[in-house]
Amino acid sequence: MKHRVNLITRRSFFDRSAKAGLAVAMSTLVDIPFVMKRALADGTIGLNGKKVLFLWLRGANDSLNSLVPILDPAYSSSRPTIAIPQDPGTNYNTLGSCDFPEAGAGSVYGSYPYGIRTGNGFAALHPSLKFLAPVHNAGHLALAHRVAYPRQSRSHFDSQNYWETGTPNNNLSKDGIFYRTIVESGLANSAPLTGVSIQSSLPLILRGSAAAMTNLTDPTRYDLLGIPNSTQGNAKAMSFLAQTGASPFPEKMNRGLLQLQYANMSNTLSVFAGLDFTENGNTFRDDVKTDGDTGWYPEGQTDDGRGYYLFPTTNAKNGGWRRPNGNNVLNKYVVPTGLHDFFGKLKAAALVLNKTDAIIAGTEFGGFDTHNAQGSVEGSHSNLNRGIGWALYALRKYFTLYADKATWENVVIVTLSEFGRTTVENSDSGTDHAEAGTMFLAGGGLKGYGAGNPTGIFNCSPEDSAAKVPWVPGNSGSMFGVNGRYLRRNTDYRSVLGEIIRKHLGATQNQLNRIIPGYANAGEGLLSGGTSSVDGTPIRGELGIL
Repeated sequence: MKHRVNLITRRSFFDRSAKAGLAVAMSTLVDIPFVMKRALADGTIGLNGKKVLFLWLRGANDSLNSLVPILDPAYSSSRPTIAIPQDPGTNYNTLGSCDFPEAGAGSVYGSYPYGIRTGNGFAALHPSLKFLAPVHNAGHLALAHRVAYPRQSRSHFDSQNYWETGTPNNNLSKDGIFYRTIVESGLANSAPLTGVSIQSSLPLILRGSAAAMTNLTDPTRYDLLGIPNSTQGNAKAMSFLAQTGASPFPEKMNRGLLQLQYANMSNTLSVFAGLDFTENGNTFRDDVKTDGDTGWYPEGQTDDGRGYYLFPTTNAKNGGWRRPNGNNVLNKYVVPTGLHDFFGKLKAAALVLNKTDAIIAGTEFGGFDTHNAQGSVEGSHSNLNRGIGWALYALRKYFTLYADKATWENVVIVTLSEFGRTTVENSDSGTDHAEAGTMFLAGGGLKGYGAGNPTGIFNCSPEDSAAKVPWVPGNSGSMFGVNGRYLRRNTDYRSVLGEIIRKHLGATQNQLNRIIPGYANAGEGLLSGGTSSVDGTPIRGELGIL
């Protein structure tokens, strides 16, 4: 259907829009004026202050060694060298809050070598995820186990595509879930920043054919045009954009859209120019003595009662490594030093959400394809877990202590990972590609432990009646539900993202049905649960975390 603007000509509309400073690139329906698209949007996405920060765990996280079914007798027997052991002095059947084994001033980070009791009566956290405990106990954490999609692909490439497009087993879909969310808001082309990623390239989840999202590879070195981020470089970029935007163009080539894209880029550069992404700007610290480390404060400073830096990007800012007397304690790093780059990108994503009108931002880190020498309490997977746990802890503190345009109550953090890993460890002391895994979610508005739900742990307990498919222990139970060797799903990842997009970001049900195709299809069971018509698996639908 063609939509026409009769009061003004097409060209004059574009000219006036550009002169009014509208930052517009392209549109899904190019014949609908962009200012009208916001008016036609029927939800509150981008208008209610709600935001999302996503973290991609590339390579497929071994969720069974993150959120551990520690009371399932088949767990430890299936993993003779990589299983997380039980603490002989802990009763994991106990309900309540999550344990938090603080290291203290003199002890090292990994001083607790057992699974951490979560308080749901069955599951444990890997000890390297211990900083999730304060987030959980505040009611701001949800851990969704057994998450996947029908007819799970075990190809990294295909499965990541399906997660990002929201269309499992469909390789023709090229628009991302969060891209479609932004388009549905009506703001995709009428604001300088809506969706932003901080990584090597724009991820598919924010990519689409009719609107330009923003990706920054390194915000401290280059601006959007690839020009060194200096006063002279930015001046040249702005001059180029101004000259190009004023150039005449033949109407038949539809260059008005391109002209407005120049305005969008110019406004975006101006927004980023006001943000301090540099290391000197990395001053964000915990408000308490982190991990009970009463003997730490930054070298050259007085003890002001605060704790570690929230974004460990250098050795000196990585936990309690640098002591007040100038000595270094290697084992007091809060995250492995190999994650400094990731936390730099995480800081940038948090700054973008907090200091701009961006609705969605995110980044990624890899290394989760742990086919060999995965480790147990220590090792490569333990180090990756440390990154996840500290990231969620630090983001909660950042959006609480340093809130500007994004408060902790208005932000949801969500992790994505393409699939889980095999229940039985392989001959190389690692794990291989499997099916269901865990999604980590955090935010001040979540219904976690004591905040609307009896626990923040979902789908990992035989007593979880709300799961509709409770966990079945044993060698013929849930961990072996697919092909006798994989953890079977009981929740579709689209249900988790759909609940966030509708209840948190503010999409209407009709919008959500367009953002995630098939969402309202009863045979999919994404909304209210049921039996999947695709593969006959019973699933629970939305979790009720918001």
